[in-house]
Amino acid sequence: MSDEATGRRQRHGGRGGNARRTPGFHLDQMPWRIPFNPDRPTEPIDAEGVQAIHKGAMHILSEIGIEFLNDEALQIFREAGCRVDGITVRMDEDFIMEMVRRAPASFTITPRNPARQITIGDGHMVFINVSSPPNSWDIKRGKRPGDFETFRDFMKLTQFFNCIHVAGGYPVEPVDIHPAVRHLDCVAEKLILTDKVCHAYSLGRERVEDVMEMVRIAGGLRHEDFDASPRLYTNINSVSPLKHDFPMIDGALRLARRKQAVIVTPFTLAGAMAPVTMAGAVTLSIAEGLAAIALLQYVSPGCPVGIGTFTSNVDMRSGAPAFGTPEYMRATQITGQLARFYGLPLRSSGVCTANVPDAQAMWETSNSLWAAVQSGSNMVYHAAGWLEGGLIASPEKFVMDCEVLQMIQRYFEPATYATTPEDIALDAVKQVGAGGHYFGCEHTQARYTNAFYSPIVSDWRNYEAWQADGAVETPERAHRIYRDIIDNFEAPAMDVAIREELDSFVTRRKAEGGAPTDF
Repeated sequence: MSDEATGRRQRHGGRGGNARRTPGFHLDQMPWRIPFNPDRPTEPIDAEGVQAIHKGAMHILSEIGIEFLNDEALQIFREAGCRVDGITVRMDEDFIMEMVRRAPASFTITPRNPARQITIGDGHMVFINVSSPPNSWDIKRGKRPGDFETFRDFMKLTQFFNCIHVAGGYPVEPVDIHPAVRHLDCVAEKLILTDKVCHAYSLGRERVEDVMEMVRIAGGLRHEDFDASPRLYTNINSVSPLKHDFPMIDGALRLARRKQAVIVTPFTLAGAMAPVTMAGAVTLSIAEGLAAIALLQYVSPGCPVGIGTFTSNVDMRSGAPAFGTPEYMRATQITGQLARFYGLPLRSSGVCTANVPDAQAMWETSNSLWAAVQSGSNMVYHAAGWLEGGLIASPEKFVMDCEVLQMIQRYFEPATYATTPEDIALDAVKQVGAGGHYFGCEHTQARYTNAFYSPIVSDWRNYEAWQADGAVETPERAHRIYRDIIDNFEAPAMDVAIREELDSFVTRRKAEGGAPTDF
C-alpha cells in the first residue's frame, strides 16, 4: 500500500481521526441479524407454467445454444460431452439437471469477523450495498464522478448499518485511481473499514487472484483454510442475449475451483436484450444462468452457486431500462419459482430508475425490495443507495433504503404475527372493557417499548410539530444522519500484523503493475 493511501486511512481512523465528531451521536438501529423470511412465496404461475419455462430454457440450451467467449470453457464443455460448434455450446437437459443437482441448496460465507457469517439459502435473506455506479449524488454537491473518498464514505455506511450484511462491489467507482491498481486500493480499504463478507469482481485473472489473497490475509487464514469453505463471492453477468464473455467466466472458474461462491445473474431487459414478454425474458435468463452453473458444477462439483434475476423492461419510448415496475416484480417472483424448482439460492435487487432520492425513487425501490421478499430471494443486491438505473450512488438514498430494510426485517419477526394467548390478549380486553383505552393497561405497559417498529429516518409527528421543528424533509434528514455516521465512524479492529501483511501485499502488487490494462 502506498504511503499516501496508508496515511489517508490512518488520519481518518480512530477517535482522534475526525475533528467533526458529533458528541453523543447515536442511531437507534436494529441489532445485527441474518433475516429469515417466514412467508410463503408469491407464485404467479402454476406448475404447468414452471414446466413451460423450464422446457423453454432446455430448448434454448439444447437446440439454439449459448456462446462462450472463453477457450477454457469450450474445452471443458467438449470434455463433458456437450456439442461445441465454434464458440456456441449446446447441452442436453440430462447434463444440465445432473450438474444443477450437484449444487448446494444453501451455503455460508465467513468474512474476517466470524460473527458476520452469512447464510445464503434456506429461507435466509441478506442485503448488499449498492454496487458499481460510476457517479455519486448528494443534496449538497449534486451529481459528480466517483472518487476514492466517496467510495470510503459508502464503505463506512456499509459497515455502520446492521441491516447491510455484505460489502458488495464498489458502491461507487473511484475514477481517481487507475484501473490497474484500483482493485488493490478498494479491496484493501473495504477489508479495513468493514468486517463483513467481501465481493470480488471477475474482471481478469490478476484482480480475482489478488482479491482472494487479500481476503485470505485479512482473515488470518492458511491457504488450505481459505479453500475449505466460502470466504467471499463473485457475481457474474451474461452478455444477453445468449452469450458469456471471457473475463467473467474466467473469474468464476477460478473462484469455483477454490470453493468460493459464484452468483450467476443474466441481465435480460425485456424488449431490448430479451423477448418483450416477461415469460420469454425469464426463460432466456434461466437458460443463460444454468449454462454457466453447469460449467462450474462440472469443474468443481458442489461448489457454492446461486442464480440471479435482473430481468426487467425498458421504456419503449426511449429504450432506457426501467426498474421497480410491475413487470420487474412479476419477473422476480417467477424466477423465484424456477430457483426453487432447481434447488438454487436466488439473488435479486433493490433498484429504481429515479434520478434523485424522491418519492419515485422510494416507490420503485420498495416495489423491488418487496418483490425480493415475495420471491423468496436470498441475496438482495443494490439494497441501499441505488439511483438512475445504477448510474448513481447516493448516501441519502442509502440511509432512506436502510429504513425500508429495517421495516422488512421487523416484518419478518414472529412478534408481528404471533398468536399465543399473550398475543390474543383476552385478559387485556377484559381489563379495558367497553369504551376504554389500552395506553395504561398492564398488557401495554409491559410491551410498549418494543411493541412496534421504531424508525430511524421517518418523522411520525403531525404537520404542526414537524413545521415548528424546521420542516425538514426526508432527504435532508437522511443527509444529516449520513454526515453524523461519517463524522463519527470507527473502523472495526484489525490485528496489527494482519494489517501490515495486507499493506505489504498491496505495495508489492502495485510495484508489479497490478492488473494489465491497455492505457
